Amino acid sequence: MAENYSRPHSVRSYNTGDEPLFANTAQDQVTIRSVRSLRGTLPNGNSVLPSAGPVSLPDEEQFTLLKGLKTIMFATRMNVLLIFVPLGIMADLLHWSDVSIFVLNFIAIIPLAKLLGYATEELAMRLGENLGALLNASFGNAVELILAIFALREGKIDVVQASVLGSVLSNLLLVLGFCFVCGGIKYHSQTFNQTAAQTSASLLALSCLSLLIPAAFSATTKDIDQTANILHLSYGTSIVLLIVYALYLFFQLKTHTHLYTSANAEEEEPVLPLWMSVALLVAVTLVVAVCAESLVGSIEGLSESWKISPTFIGLILLPIVGNAAEHVTAVVVAMKNKMDLAIGVAIGSSMQIALFVTPLMVIVGWIIGQPMTLFFNTFETIVLFVSVLIVNYLIQDGESNWLEGVMLLSTYVIAAIAFYYYPDPNGPDGSDMRM
Repeated sequence: MAENYSRPHSVRSYNTGDEPLFANTAQDQVTIRSVRSLRGTLPNGNSVLPSAGPVSLPDEEQFTLLKGLKTIMFATRMNVLLIFVPLGIMADLLHWSDVSIFVLNFIAIIPLAKLLGYATEELAMRLGENLGALLNASFGNAVELILAIFALREGKIDVVQASVLGSVLSNLLLVLGFCFVCGGIKYHSQTFNQTAAQTSASLLALSCLSLLIPAAFSATTKDIDQTANILHLSYGTSIVLLIVYALYLFFQLKTHTHLYTSANAEEEEPVLPLWMSVALLVAVTLVVAVCAESLVGSIEGLSESWKISPTFIGLILLPIVGNAAEHVTAVVVAMKNKMDLAIGVAIGSSMQIALFVTPLMVIVGWIIGQPMTLFFNTFETIVLFVSVLIVNYLIQDGESNWLEGVMLLSTYVIAAIAFYYYPDPNGPDGSDMRM
């Protein structure tokens, strides 16, 4: 849910990747807001940027298609990577090697994810505070959803489970760790509002519990085939989690908005016309879907060429695709001593993946006939549980420093090494441990 702030003509976004490519005139210079910077991360009284007066926007009728395309294409340096979009599509159509297809589409999705966030926030500002925040929450994980749906459709349940788990771990350990380290190097100690952080962390612990129960259920009934029971347990649990997520949005947007809004933050005006925001959202979503299909289809070939398991690809590589722009945003705002925003992006995104994307994938699998469950093997479940436990310990005092960031980064590196050497459950060296 995007945090609104006034946008003066010459002010740039926190994200270093959001700096304009060229110094245009004051009327043409545009910045892109951070992807999925949750509205509920700032305490009362904090504003993201100082106000520099109202911004006079061009009349919507005079905002031509050429001007809109110029605004979109030259708004961020990350758009340079858009050259990989046609290359990735061409690689798939011409049947290049799986490694080439994966690498090209992997890079192509990174700027597309940024543009998807931009289009979502442009449209959200025209829908009002509550509907806009709901739109941001729904489309905040669009790239992860698209990747997971294509992988699930092809029956790659292990990749889907690994990708959602990897997204949670990368946000909780890698991103938050870098935020603590980079901010801690510049500031002796940084404080943040515990309310929003603890709420997201508590909901994350709830979603972690939903994965522990199926694992414990299976571990205590090894002598009996519990495949059907675990499948139905996952369906029921997923429905409960989605209801809890909907209630959390109602809590944040309706009943307890005073805990999640900034009293002094000024409204930011949209730059693109409504029709252009909708067209950009639809077009980027379709292109992401095309690149995601090619990316998922090349995973097996990449796994054989690089001698790494599909589980490791889903856990470590795929989360980078949808979260790269957001990761940079979180680290840069932490260096600006805006820890509420940084923690909200990191922990809030993990909570959305665990509480919304994962159960939604179970329901989608139910609909399309793929037996996606909440049963993760014991090793993955333990890693997730320990990660959530460490994060809860570190944020409970409302302060952070660079040593706490080192702890989180060390945990992530250890987990990555372990997953690299962990035998593929569906490979020749490992037994089939997934449902």
